[in-house]
Amino acid sequence: MKHKAMTILYEVRGNLYVNLTNQCPCACTFCLRQTRESMEESGPLWLEHTPSLEEVTAEFSKFDLDKYPEIVFCGFGEPTEALEVLLETARYIKEHYGKPVRINTNGLGSLINGKNIAPLLEGLVDTVSISLNTPDAEKYHALVRSKFGDQSFDAMLSFARECTKYVPKVVMTTVSTTLTAGEEEQCRRICEELGATYRIRPWEG
Repeated sequence: MKHKAMTILYEVRGNLYVNLTNQCPCACTFCLRQTRESMEESGPLWLEHTPSLEEVTAEFSKFDLDKYPEIVFCGFGEPTEALEVLLETARYIKEHYGKPVRINTNGLGSLINGKNIAPLLEGLVDTVSISLNTPDAEKYHALVRSKFGDQSFDAMLSFARECTKYVPKVVMTTVSTTLTAGEEEQCRRICEELGATYRIRPWEG
C-alpha cells in the first residue's frame, strides 16, 4: 500500500533533494519506488498531489540551505514531468541561495514535453545526471520500459548531447555490478562521443 504525504524536500547523502512529481514515462525494472516508499532520511515520497511552485518554494524556509553543497531534483518521479515548476524552482534557488542545482533524469524530458528542453536549463542548472543504464538499445528498452517505445534510447542520447551546449556538467550513469567491463567501456565511449562524463554509481537496494 502506498502511503501518501507531501514530502517535497528531503536529505540524501548531505544534499537536499526536491520531489516534484510522481509521474514518469518509464517503468524501470530496477526502480527503487517499486520496493520502498521513502529514502533513508525522508518521509513517504508518494505525493498527495503534484505540488505548485508556491508549495515547493515555501518548503525551503524549513531547511538551513547553508548545510547543503547542492540541490538535486530527483524524488519518486521524473523531474522534467513538472518542467515549469522545475525551472521556476531552480530560478528561485539561484536568486535566493546561489546554490548549485542538479537534475537526476531519465533523459526523456524532450519527448515528455514535445520540444527540446535543453536550452531552457541554461543558467539555471549546473549538472544534468542522465541514467544511461546500458550501451545497448535493445537492453535499454527491456530495462526502462518507456511508454515512448523504441525512440527512447536515441532520444536520451540526443538530450545528453543537447545538454552539453547549455549545462556546465553533463553526467551519464550506469549502476555498478550490472554491466560487464566491456559494456562499461562501451558506455565510456558513448559519453566521450557525446561530450558527457561517465559515472558508475553504487547499487542501492
